[in-house]
Amino acid sequence: MRLSLLALFLIGNLAHASEPLTIDVHRDASCGCCTAWISHLQDNGFTVNDHVEQDMSAVKRRLGVPARLASCHTGVIDGKFVEGHVPAADILKLRERADLVGAAVPGMPVGSPGMEYGDRVDAYQVIGLDHDRQDQVLSDYPAPQR
Repeated sequence: MRLSLLALFLIGNLAHASEPLTIDVHRDASCGCCTAWISHLQDNGFTVNDHVEQDMSAVKRRLGVPARLASCHTGVIDGKFVEGHVPAADILKLRERADLVGAAVPGMPVGSPGMEYGDRVDAYQVIGLDHDRQDQVLSDYPAPQR
């Protein structure tokens, strides 16, 4: 009896672990880097609901994205915002942080996911925003040494 309960528990957890992560992405129709970021997410196992918007500023205000953290597109996962070119690995970190309401890569740093152009790679940070609207560095991506 105990063994069959353990087997059911393990099978249930494996099925849950294999469920795809779904993220809603809001973007402007003319943005090429936004679709490149969506491809990055899909390549990393995310299911993306793509929403083409007429007024991204209104979307950002509705989702609580501070202007200082703004970029071109805004995702939503588990009720949290994902602003800009946040790597898939950092979205997974965000999901595990109950103290955060969102994460952002402000601006559009070259070399971040969706912003890969040639050999150039800018340093950038992934910033988490807590419930008190305070910034926290989730990840630091330095420019490569040449």
